[in-house]
Amino acid sequence: MLQIKRVYEEAGAADGYRVLVDRLWPRGLSKERAHVDLWLKEVGPSRELRQAFHGGKIDFAAFRQAYEEELKHGATRTAFLQLQEIVKEHAQVTLLFAAKNQAENQAVILEALLKAKR
Repeated sequence: MLQIKRVYEEAGAADGYRVLVDRLWPRGLSKERAHVDLWLKEVGPSRELRQAFHGGKIDFAAFRQAYEEELKHGATRTAFLQLQEIVKEHAQVTLLFAAKNQAENQAVILEALLKAKR
């Protein structure tokens, strides 16, 4: 099973293997409190793409399209392939993100892509 959750929420036993999918470590959160099994920062969107989206220069549809394109190349692709293997290996995986917007972020996109690959 695969789910997404804000990294600032309390960790729970039902979370299973917890993977942080942000390129930057969440502000004000200690590693102990985060309970992250793996920080897969390379799977996060590039700095330029993240800044364009959070700065309002592009909307979520454009962000999704550009991010999906990033996931096809280089280190980001390698990290995405690693994430696919993690999902296969673990019964429960929780993708963690720091964004306040819980409906429009990279974890939502990753979850949809991973579920489509199953």
